[in-house]
Amino acid sequence: MPHIQLIQVTKRFGNVIAVNDLCLEIEKGECFSLLGPSGCGKTTTLRMLAGFEDLDEGEILVGGKLISSSRKKYYLPPEKRDFGMVFQAFAVWPHLSVFENVAFPLRIKKFSRAEIEERTRKALRYTSLANVESTYPNELSGGEKQRVALARALAINPTVMLLDEPLSNLDPKLREEMRFEIKDLQRQFGFSIIYVTHDQGEAMALSDRIMVMSEGTMQQVDTPLNIYQKPANKFVFSFIGLSNFIPAEVADGAAYVAGLPGESPLTRDIPEHVRAGRVTLACRPSEIDFVPEGGVPGIVKRKAYLGELIDYRVQVGKVEVRVQKLRRGGLLNEGEPCSLKFHRLLWYEA
Repeated sequence: MPHIQLIQVTKRFGNVIAVNDLCLEIEKGECFSLLGPSGCGKTTTLRMLAGFEDLDEGEILVGGKLISSSRKKYYLPPEKRDFGMVFQAFAVWPHLSVFENVAFPLRIKKFSRAEIEERTRKALRYTSLANVESTYPNELSGGEKQRVALARALAINPTVMLLDEPLSNLDPKLREEMRFEIKDLQRQFGFSIIYVTHDQGEAMALSDRIMVMSEGTMQQVDTPLNIYQKPANKFVFSFIGLSNFIPAEVADGAAYVAGLPGESPLTRDIPEHVRAGRVTLACRPSEIDFVPEGGVPGIVKRKAYLGELIDYRVQVGKVEVRVQKLRRGGLLNEGEPCSLKFHRLLWYEA
């Protein structure tokens, strides 16, 4: 049985449907990310799990036990759900030491003094904070404050950890380090993670599975690799990774860039379900090659150095195509004509 189940969950704010008929199952010990643009419903979903928002419709079960049900009018308060929670704001109390910040939820739950001491020191040790336990938050770095928030959540020994954009206030290098630390903590403690982010890099690096959301609805649930390589629809393809969408025309067994039927085709490999007429072809910038001849003609309009990669913008007819190639593979200059070969095209309706 799945550890966490959301069954036909719906949440409305006035006339706005924030989450619409969501059905979801998450396994014990899984790192599961909710990914999507701002306003897609991911944080509302997390808040319903945490108990900060009640359901308008549906049910939520954890470990086979009901924690929220609109039909049965049942609602378990947040403090009784025993979830660890870490949010975008570090929410550390400035007047309490690191030790007291971590111990605070245990004191609220009225654990014994000995157990508070044991759990707090264990959480501090696993988050590399034991040497600053007497320090106050104003003396800590951003990464240390984030560790305090993690240690406070770990101290209650949660079976589920809810993380809402927990790394967005950190610089890129520290954010990358904290990703690995969160994953290590999950392995050591064995809890499930539900991770809300709009950063696809974080989701891809951390997750066993990802749910991509848009306008309150589930678009796809799958592994990071399948989300990237086998997107369920045009939205998922556009949101995950860099993308090109090319208006095209299918005629005489080939697909051409729209408006350029006399030029070299994008492809002659036409799926059986595609008929003649307008379509949209999609591909990643890394899946386009510059070739000496025989490809789709274009002109380099712009280029930008991205370390080992060069990002090109190529004008093909009325369409601007983005191409990324390794710097050591040779350089093209702005204004230079070129020839493009497209690989692994995906087909969508025009």
